[in-house]
Amino acid sequence: MKIQHIFFDLDNTLWDHRRNAYLTIRDLFEKEEITLRYRIGFEEFHAVYHDINEKLWEDIRDGKIDKEYLRKHRFYDTFRHFKIDDEGLSMYFEEHFLDKILNHNNLVEGAESVLEYLKSKNYTLHIISNGFKEVTERKCILSGIDHYFQTITSADSVGVRKPNPAIFEYALDLSEARKETSILIGDDWIADVAGAQRFGMDVIFFDVLNENPQQEELKIITHLLQIKEFL
Repeated sequence: MKIQHIFFDLDNTLWDHRRNAYLTIRDLFEKEEITLRYRIGFEEFHAVYHDINEKLWEDIRDGKIDKEYLRKHRFYDTFRHFKIDDEGLSMYFEEHFLDKILNHNNLVEGAESVLEYLKSKNYTLHIISNGFKEVTERKCILSGIDHYFQTITSADSVGVRKPNPAIFEYALDLSEARKETSILIGDDWIADVAGAQRFGMDVIFFDVLNENPQQEELKIITHLLQIKEFL
């Protein structure tokens, strides 16, 4: 059946979370003079933070932890790696990170062009995000892409995260769409690809990290503008 509704993941599919987080943490790192105080280089600190944060987001996606655990531990565990046991400093970073990251609203290359293209083709566009509800809509607004989307679904609104089928069901009900005429575009192999496939919805995998999965007939892109080859 002809695709009518396109559901996008947000972070690292349209909104460049990796880049925006990097810039935000660098700002906080310099403001607090961490290198001067603790003799830690920013690039080294950020590399450790990135690995810890990615693992915690995998755990929250898989239902092993909740968002409060993630918020308490991603900076705390990073500082602990450098033998700095300072919960106050860690929470300062966490609280200011969530606020200050919205000062940086870089989009993934090609995001606005492809959204404009899809709108011109009369597709109805939506967001399904595993991110926190309090920031998901603000990311869309502050980056100037909110007007492209008819609905925005955050995991916190549903109480579950992708790949749980319930979040896909919720998003489709909200948008009054049918899975047979819908497609998801996302960068997470488990949350987006496995989740959509298990739900029975078509999917385009945005292979940002060059994972190069070997799955027959799977639609794969490495740049957003390649969406035009499928839609």
